[in-house]
Amino acid sequence: MKWKKIVLIIGTSLGVMLVVAGSYGWNLVATTFTAIQEDVDRAESENRLDTINFDEGDPFSVLLMGVDESGGADDPNQRTDALVLLTVNPDTKSTQMVSIPRDTYTTIAGEGEKDKINHAYAFGGKDETIHTVEQFLDVPVDYFFQADMAGFEDMVDTINGVSVENSFAFTYKGTHFAEGSQELNGEEALKYARMRKDDPRGDLGRQERQRDLLLGMMDKGTDISSVPKIKSILTVVEDHVRTNFQLKDVWTVQSNYQPAFDQVKQHEIEGEDGEMDDTYYYMPDTAQVQELSDRLNHHLEIEQTDQEA
Repeated sequence: MKWKKIVLIIGTSLGVMLVVAGSYGWNLVATTFTAIQEDVDRAESENRLDTINFDEGDPFSVLLMGVDESGGADDPNQRTDALVLLTVNPDTKSTQMVSIPRDTYTTIAGEGEKDKINHAYAFGGKDETIHTVEQFLDVPVDYFFQADMAGFEDMVDTINGVSVENSFAFTYKGTHFAEGSQELNGEEALKYARMRKDDPRGDLGRQERQRDLLLGMMDKGTDISSVPKIKSILTVVEDHVRTNFQLKDVWTVQSNYQPAFDQVKQHEIEGEDGEMDDTYYYMPDTAQVQELSDRLNHHLEIEQTDQEA
């Protein structure tokens, strides 16, 4: 699958912004980008690369975070429902994509104790989440896109629903999803993306469903036929998305990195289910995580290994 069709929750926002910027120029999106910009606190990071030069085609990484704001924006118990790390290398014309299960048991950066990786957001927001992912994979996180789940729901409704191919029937929070082709509105799509317990593959199956869901979203999102729809999409982005990307960098990536987005290698964190104190955790395979770390660093041209990028 191509980059434009496999990004997860915030990747959809990025993809739409790339399309809008590439098709309609700066004026329509500049104000939105100014509104969604946030810096990253690098004080505790030991993994970040030197300054990325997109004009020279430097490889880069970007963390996509989907945040559950069901309790409101000021809820101290917010979690990340989706974490996806991408590394992009224009020289090898390839992108590596890693889905990180939200219940992954790892050390939370800055806390000195182990917990579910999605709890990092409750401890310290996006900064602590970024540092924890860097520490877990031993890979720098150069950029991020963050969106809340309300934005995901609004985005689906803005593009008038999304089509998916459901592999098995299930019911989640009062909504039944039959096997086969489905046309989902925003509320239904959010439920479809969240169900885990009845999936035979657990969180890995949920991640696969999310990828298929966003494939359908990008099929519709890239077919922007009117300025009013563009404005509606940008309003959703401004209300629900944050990033440290600059608009000029998005433009350069859209223009110069396209071949890298046409060859995407997807990775899952291998592991097994575990339980401590009656709490479920996903226990990652440390050897596989190390192999994955080596591959990602090699792809970012940080460490040269014998692995194929």
